[in-house]
Amino acid sequence: MSKIKIFSDSTCDLTKEIIDKNNISIIPLYINFDNDVYKDLIEITTDELYKQVEVRNKLPKTAAASPNDFYNAFKPHIDNGENIIYIGISSKISSTINNAMLAAQEFPEGRIEIIDSLNLSSGIGLLVMKAVDYVNEGMDFNQVTKKIKQLVPKVRTAFVIDTLDYLYKGGRCSAVQHVASGILGIKPIISVIDGKMIVAKKIRGKRIKVMNSLLSYVFKDKSNIDLSRVTITHSKADENAIYLKEKIENDSEIDIKELLITNAGCIISSHCGKNTIGILYIEK
Repeated sequence: MSKIKIFSDSTCDLTKEIIDKNNISIIPLYINFDNDVYKDLIEITTDELYKQVEVRNKLPKTAAASPNDFYNAFKPHIDNGENIIYIGISSKISSTINNAMLAAQEFPEGRIEIIDSLNLSSGIGLLVMKAVDYVNEGMDFNQVTKKIKQLVPKVRTAFVIDTLDYLYKGGRCSAVQHVASGILGIKPIISVIDGKMIVAKKIRGKRIKVMNSLLSYVFKDKSNIDLSRVTITHSKADENAIYLKEKIENDSEIDIKELLITNAGCIISSHCGKNTIGILYIEK
């Protein structure tokens, strides 16, 4: 049985501890401030990203990993006799999946499987961890890829955006929406549907009310959640993450085996801004 190597990209928002423990390889995407180009989480951190935004008074551009990046990352593992499963950010959000496919064509057929998560952040990370689980259970290359592809449409992602400043500066909402949300204190819940981000609900109120609304929205159908692993992912929203974790752990109707708190990397943070926080899980 050939060895299996799991790859993802820097938008999967898994912690370094999880990545290292499970021998997951990460392909960085890019953060571009004019002529300054940084590899996500390798050459720039989320803290440094926000500092740069404040100093420059502008958002960075983000860029996909190139086909050459993937080729150079894949080659040593293929040469070592490993088969590769790469699970990456939605092809409807980034060209990263397409570039990974171009690189995979340079290797023998059947050695590399490129899986479009149709998701982002730890929505990808949940699939990556499932792949790790299946490999550890002894499944072969084809079994793992088949199982992950079946799970792709079952991943559920919901984020609360604290401010529309970043979406506005990035051209993802209108000036009217931006001003109205600021005046009215509206916080949108962003879901990922068919690989695209959409506004699923709008919440108005103070922090605790907003967090409780997110919990209600996510857990409206508790019986349909795969309780083996759920993630709380945030960008500089530590207090809210702890609050959500405690509320979930104290809910007698839901018993999650592994509840992870992870930090959003630079790519997600550059589009959503500080205090963005989400709950992500897989449906049964």
